[in-house]
Amino acid sequence: MIHIFKQGTDEKKPVLLLLHGTGGNEEDLLTLAEMISPDSSVLSVRGNVLENGMPRFFRRLSEGVFDEEDLILRTKELYDFMDESAEKYAFDRQNIVAVGYSNGANIAGSLLFHYENSLKGAILHHPMVPRRGIELPTITQLPVFIGAGKNDPICSPEETEELAKILTEAGASVHIKWDHMGHQLSRAEVEDAAEWFNKNFS
Repeated sequence: MIHIFKQGTDEKKPVLLLLHGTGGNEEDLLTLAEMISPDSSVLSVRGNVLENGMPRFFRRLSEGVFDEEDLILRTKELYDFMDESAEKYAFDRQNIVAVGYSNGANIAGSLLFHYENSLKGAILHHPMVPRRGIELPTITQLPVFIGAGKNDPICSPEETEELAKILTEAGASVHIKWDHMGHQLSRAEVEDAAEWFNKNFS
């Protein structure tokens, strides 16, 4: 997978796995990493799927309707890539926190839905429920931050609440930060995520 790896100054801090939204790339969320944990190493990945020339992490059938088969395949692809990267760049595979926006948040959520111990934590900006009707692996006390907009036209407040409920029932410790924005990512939301990160991973 096309990616950027930046070595951090503090090896004890979690490695930040950056996952962009539709049409983004591996450069998009580097400023978020600086705001959230400037001392952390960063693994920023570009999605391998193209939709009308725009990179994504998995296919969709229409707005809000995921191609589940492709989602499962691409989630495994990303999971395997994390294993390979930990070996290649010599970082602790058990110490990765995902930071995803929109489509990137959905694939990060999918990692939690499909693989035990895939992540140490997750910051999900405007995520949706990746899959329904499956049993999640145990994610006891796994910290998850969800940034959500009360006026988000793509990800409704009901969808956010449903995702939080599913993750909580699997054992995760979920914190939702609501604002009155739409689907866009605000500076205030990232600052809230940084504060949450420092409380959970300092």
